[in-house]
Amino acid sequence: MQALSKATPGETYTIQWMFGQPEVLDFLHSHSVDEGERIQLIQKMRDCVIIGAKDSRFAMGNEIADRIQV
Repeated sequence: MQALSKATPGETYTIQWMFGQPEVLDFLHSHSVDEGERIQLIQKMRDCVIIGAKDSRFAMGNEIADRIQV
């Protein structure tokens, strides 16, 4: 298991667990980012990552990606 922020771009991962502020988790759940779901790490940048989950694509800061284990 590793933090999403440390994962390899271009790969698909299954989320093992995640934690954070309730508002952030609500946003992620509404975009199909939840435990057991598969997501693709599209790109890593200096301070954020871009992920794809089902039909959604969005960027999240490394401070959030650090709290998602894949």
